[in-house]
Amino acid sequence: MNKTTGTYPCLKVDTTGTGIVSHAGATLLVDTAIKTGTDQVLSAALARWRQPNAIHDPGKILCDLAIALALGGDCLADIATLRAEPAVFGLVASDPTVSRLITTLAADADTALAAIDSARAAARATAWTLAGTHAPDHAISPDNPLIIDLDATLVTAHSDKQNAAPTFKRGFGFHPLCSFVDHGTKGTGEPLAMLLRPGNAGSNTAADHITVTRNALRQLPFTAKGGRVGRKVLIRTDAAGATHDFLNWLTARKLSYSLGFTLPDDTVERLARIPARAWTPAYDDEATPREGAWVAEATGVLDLSGWPTGMRVLVRKERPHPGAQLRFTDADGLRLTAFATNTPRGQLADLELRHRRRARAEDRIRNCKATGLTNLPLHGFAHNRIWIAIVALAVELTAWTQMLALTGHQARRWEPKRLRLRLFSIAGRIARHARQVHLRLAAHAPWADLAVTAHQRLHDLPRLA
Repeated sequence: MNKTTGTYPCLKVDTTGTGIVSHAGATLLVDTAIKTGTDQVLSAALARWRQPNAIHDPGKILCDLAIALALGGDCLADIATLRAEPAVFGLVASDPTVSRLITTLAADADTALAAIDSARAAARATAWTLAGTHAPDHAISPDNPLIIDLDATLVTAHSDKQNAAPTFKRGFGFHPLCSFVDHGTKGTGEPLAMLLRPGNAGSNTAADHITVTRNALRQLPFTAKGGRVGRKVLIRTDAAGATHDFLNWLTARKLSYSLGFTLPDDTVERLARIPARAWTPAYDDEATPREGAWVAEATGVLDLSGWPTGMRVLVRKERPHPGAQLRFTDADGLRLTAFATNTPRGQLADLELRHRRRARAEDRIRNCKATGLTNLPLHGFAHNRIWIAIVALAVELTAWTQMLALTGHQARRWEPKRLRLRLFSIAGRIARHARQVHLRLAAHAPWADLAVTAHQRLHDLPRLA
């Protein structure tokens, strides 16, 4: 008799198991796609690209790719994970079929992307309706606007892909500009629009910011295409968005904004005119006064000629963290940062905290990079434009799953890697009884009860699509 002397059990491995599903928890994504009608609207939108007598529907293929990315895939071939589980994911296309579809869509990329975006907008409208009071657009107003964050990121290219170029950080690749809906402190967020750009694209290109914002507004359920939505939508960016052209465009459409603002060289002298009593304590992330940080309005002491009427500039000063280097615009050993907004009322500390929460866009970008954006796997630029549309679909399917099925639990804020480890990777077994197919999750899985509860929530939602 052999005795195990190591720290782990010694197992004999074979391939004789039957009825086993390795990613049974991923059925949460499938149920979300069904409840929001994502599969159906994609099928309708992409109907023109379906070949006569074709077995596989283009909409189903893109939905399968999105689910594969949500599970951690980073190339087209990773759809094989779904193909291995037909009892859960149905009929899944072969790798050549998937590749041909992407090439076909890339041949008419603008039209294909418009169709995909229209399907995403329709599915989003259904998801937000089902979410009810937990939807991002619930009870929005000029005083409580829906917030859209804009931010760019760098994507490294490890080969000579089409339109890849040197980046400002001495890398090589692409410089996409992205927009996200902020779900607030109790949730995550979801992508609205992504613009793929060469790596040498400018950070403060107003035309790109306008394009992404316009496309983002078209994704909102309560807006018409390019329609005016007023102050109930707030656009939030870093200083790269604070250009005259972009601010004039936002002002002409009566949108609210909160944009990082670059202070002039004579800032120290100008801020000295602000009375000491005008500096009020700034807030920390919990909205309580933070020691060593203050905020004041600098609109009256700065030269804002040429900027839109109604623009305010608020300045924050704080003690820098250990090791931080001060800039020549800083004063008295305090770090100075500023932002511009057209919000006419509200406590200065509240407005400053709202702007500082723009950092959540970095979390949204990290989620996208964990869901297929880290590396653009295709050579053609048009092909990769289709790819990032699938990335957006994958990230929002994950966000809708959390919004519809995980509200009230800490899993509502879990990032993709944690969702995969704890929920989507739960194993199960297919069982057939009384002409029904049952998926029995592993009873010993630590988060199996959470998965069952989430499934029940999705099951109880009405079918609107």
